[in-house]
Order: sequence, then C-alpha cells, then structure tokens
Amino acid sequence: WDERSCLPIANAITWQDLRTTALVEELDSWALAHERRYRLGYYPGPWCAAMHLSWRMRHQPEFRSAVEAGRARIGMSAGWLLAALGAPAAHVHDYALVQKTGLWDFRQGEYWSAWIERLGLGQAGLPAPVSTLYPFGTLSIGDASVPVTAMAGDQQAALFGHGCRQPGEAECTHGTVSFVDVVAGAEPPEMDCLNVYHAWSLPAAGHVYCLEADTAASGAAVRWLATQAGLLESEGAIDQVARQVADAGGVTFVPAFSGLNVPYNDHAARAAITGMTLGVGRAHIVRALLEAIAYQVRAILDTIAASTGLRVERLNVGGGVSASDVACQTQADILGLPVLRPVERETTARGAALLAGLGAGVWRHFGDLPPLPSGGTVFEPKWSQDQRDAGYASWQDVVARVRELGAQA
Repeated sequence: WDERSCLPIANAITWQDLRTTALVEELDSWALAHERRYRLGYYPGPWCAAMHLSWRMRHQPEFRSAVEAGRARIGMSAGWLLAALGAPAAHVHDYALVQKTGLWDFRQGEYWSAWIERLGLGQAGLPAPVSTLYPFGTLSIGDASVPVTAMAGDQQAALFGHGCRQPGEAECTHGTVSFVDVVAGAEPPEMDCLNVYHAWSLPAAGHVYCLEADTAASGAAVRWLATQAGLLESEGAIDQVARQVADAGGVTFVPAFSGLNVPYNDHAARAAITGMTLGVGRAHIVRALLEAIAYQVRAILDTIAASTGLRVERLNVGGGVSASDVACQTQADILGLPVLRPVERETTARGAALLAGLGAGVWRHFGDLPPLPSGGTVFEPKWSQDQRDAGYASWQDVVARVRELGAQA
C-alpha cells in the first residue's frame, strides 16, 4: 500500500492464483534454490507472498514505481488494516507474519538479501519483526482509539485459541483449504515437505514454533459443489445431503482443483471423481469429498509422525466445514483419533483476543487464561483399524493415478 494515502497499490491476486507458476519454475534453477525451504521454513510455491511480489514487480508498473520510489509499504493484511484504520506505532509485524512474506530467513533472524535481490525486490517497505505482544499502535473505532497489543497470523491464532501449547497438540482449520497446525516447541526442526513457522513469540516463552501443512481445496470444493456443479442448494446444506447415504458408495473424490499440497506437493495434479456408477447420487459425491478432506489430514499427520516423532492424540477442529457433524465424524473414523469441535467456533478470533489480553495485562500468565467454554462436541472413531487402512490405501491409489494423469497433461 502507499505509505502516504494507505490505499492499496494496484489489485492483488488471491493466494490460490497460479499465474506465478512459471516464475516458481524459473527460480528452481537459481544457484541457492536448495536453501529456500531451510531458510524460509517452507517451499515458496505459487501461493507464496514473495512470488506474488516478484510477479507484481514484473507486471504492475504502478507497483514497481512505488517500490522504486520508496513509497510502498509491504506486509500482511493486519499491517494494512492498522495503517488504514488507525495509527501504527511503526511498520512492524510479529515474527510469524514477517515469515509469511516469504523473504525472512527465520533461522538467521534477518531478511534474506540474496533471495530478495533475485526476486527483483528492494528491502525498503518491508515490516520489521517484533514479539507477538507489542504496542502496535491504535485503531480508530468511532470516537475511541483502541490500543492494538498483539498481532498473530490466522492459523497461529487458531492454535492458541484452541488452547494448544505443548508439543504434539494440534488443530485443523477447515477454511478454503484445511490447515493442520501442530505445536513443535522451542526449537525449529528441519523438514523436507512440512512448513516450519513461528507460532508466537512471548516474553515468558520466547519463540515457539509450529508445523503447518495444508490440504487441497476443502471449503473451496464445497463452494464448487454448490455454485458450479449444482449438487448442493447452498454450502450450508452439506451435512443434510451427506446424511442421505451411509457412505460414499465406492466414489473417490480428489479435490486437486489447483494441485495437491502436503505431502504430495504436486501442482500439476487436477481434481478427479472416480468410481462412478449409475447408482451414484449427489450424496455419495458429497460424502466422498468429506472423506477426501479426512484422508488428506491423515497424510499430513502421518508425515509429521514419521518426520518428527510427534504423535497427535486429539485433533481440535474449526472453520466452516467443521460445522458438519458428518464431516467431523468422518475425520474421527479415518484418523482414528477423537475430534473435538469446541462450542466456541471462532477460535482464531478467540486466540487473537487472548493474546491481546496478555499484551494489555488483563492476564499475566498462561495459567490465568480462561479455558475453552464447556459444551464442545467430541467425535470418537467408530471404524476398525482394518477399515481405516483399507480406505486410506484405496485413496492413495487414486491419488497416484491422478498425479500420473497430471504429469502427462
């Protein structure tokens, strides 16, 4: 955004946009490309903010001019909201959001200058990193100036809001895609295909890290069923329709509309529905999508366990798809884990509020924080281990065939 007017500079592209794919492939041949995951904490794929910024430097003259003139402020939406709707104390983000720019070498604690130069970006306009609890400035709400005492990323706030504090505690937010976050502790592990992020940085706890991985389309696939395929009257009808059948009837849905994410990391894969017969109806396809979401979460949790030894004992869930009882029970069955859906659904907002309260001194220690409200629903697994393993093996077989087709396209 423009530092003077606080107005956005040109139109942004959404994080699921694939127009940066050619740029990502070009950068794979860079001499230091093999260092990207280790330094950044993740592979900077087409969705990455750094790729979008580099693309905009090439294709948006107004953006390039603002950067070159030193008028641009670059950051996450939280930073812009504070600048546009209030008075920031400085151009700063918490460590997790700085890392999300895709430009921050989180192991060295500095912006990666060689990477920034290769992308054609200047460092001017980038936010400085600070603790999650910090006097970020004020928001103007009516006649009041409301102090902003904390800043956190979406998934990190959800993890905190669910009460996950110890290594191995995990949450899954079912939004446009499904994000799985697992607390890793005070030391960031080295990972080959999982993302390693700052979770939060607090005065009493220092840096805490989390492992994060995302599935292919979840909520976006539900939206597709409703708006494009016409198989749902609305996105909220998913539970009602899924209840009409006992299972997916042999149908497998791979929702790779913009590729497959962890642990496959295959952006050439495309969505497919297999196992169709004349007896298949829309409810079977809906069920198959809910199974697909759960199988992808299992693939992520299996990868985390194999790579780090962290074994999740219970999965906390939130987000739009989690409102479906069938979706939650399907996850419990396929994962073989209890799935907890708290009565407080807006766990991201809850986490932000708890962190803000710590920053404002409303609570002084973790032990002072209020627990999740009682009344949540726990979904216990009902499938046998053999049933889980057979279903997962079948899912993996279809995924392999979908990836083969993508490679041939």
